[in-house]
Amino acid sequence: MKNLHYSSEVKKAIDDRLPLVALESTVITHGLPMPKNFEVAQALEGSVKSAGAVPATIAIINGEIHIGLENTELDHLASSKTVSKVSRRDIAGTLLKKYDGGTTVSGTMTLAEMAGLKIFATGGIGGVHRGNWMDVSADLPTLARLPLIVVCSGAKSILDLPATREYLETSGIPVLGYQVDEFPAFYSKGSGLKVDYRVDTTGEIAEFAKLHWGLGLDSAVLVTVPVPDEFAIPSGEMDQYINQALEEMEKRSITGAASTPFLLAKVSELTGEKSLRSNVALLKNNARVAGEIAVEYYR
Repeated sequence: MKNLHYSSEVKKAIDDRLPLVALESTVITHGLPMPKNFEVAQALEGSVKSAGAVPATIAIINGEIHIGLENTELDHLASSKTVSKVSRRDIAGTLLKKYDGGTTVSGTMTLAEMAGLKIFATGGIGGVHRGNWMDVSADLPTLARLPLIVVCSGAKSILDLPATREYLETSGIPVLGYQVDEFPAFYSKGSGLKVDYRVDTTGEIAEFAKLHWGLGLDSAVLVTVPVPDEFAIPSGEMDQYINQALEEMEKRSITGAASTPFLLAKVSELTGEKSLRSNVALLKNNARVAGEIAVEYYR
């Protein structure tokens, strides 16, 4: 595909058959404030490398798909004010208009699968929004149709987690708990919802995915990893902040794609940035775990 470009590091990894991990770019463009976004983007790539794998941060720059970014490209995305948020539906339009784009979970999964990558690390997936079961993130149907191992800390806790968990079950997306029995709630370690299977080693995760796809089942395998203990926020405490943020969002009539960035920023403000520290910690941890899974998968 003429619009597809690999960084020199990723191209070498493909040629040498080294383990690769895809990383999203909305965490750089829409998820974190400057200059924290650039620092975290570098730290996530470092976490993947520490596990023995090669990171491939995915984005669109000037209408070209980039699988892996150089530091100058990371810096450009982190500092630009005109980067689009690119979900699965937005890819063609972003290429046509030659925009810059930070890819969401669904956008990153689509491009990662196109580029032949099998493991993807993110913070939390999108899901069903609270109070409106028709407002469903494109992440969920994308998980149902693309065969990748997706490592996350559950769904973002600003969402309707029981409805999101039900959607995953209905869509036949296996939910694995890495060394846990309970579906994580992003900032909090547990949600009260069960995972489908507990797995205790990264080798077991790699084997599960190969068995799943070998049977002709083409959904993603969702691997849920709880936030590290020292950065976890109790779910009851988080609910108070989330409810305040939801009330503020309703007062301002914020809807659609603007909802999640607003809620995350508001929650960070209300928690005195405690949620931001939690978010960064789980992102780094998930990137490391994904790197370890990739090493086993490519072995």
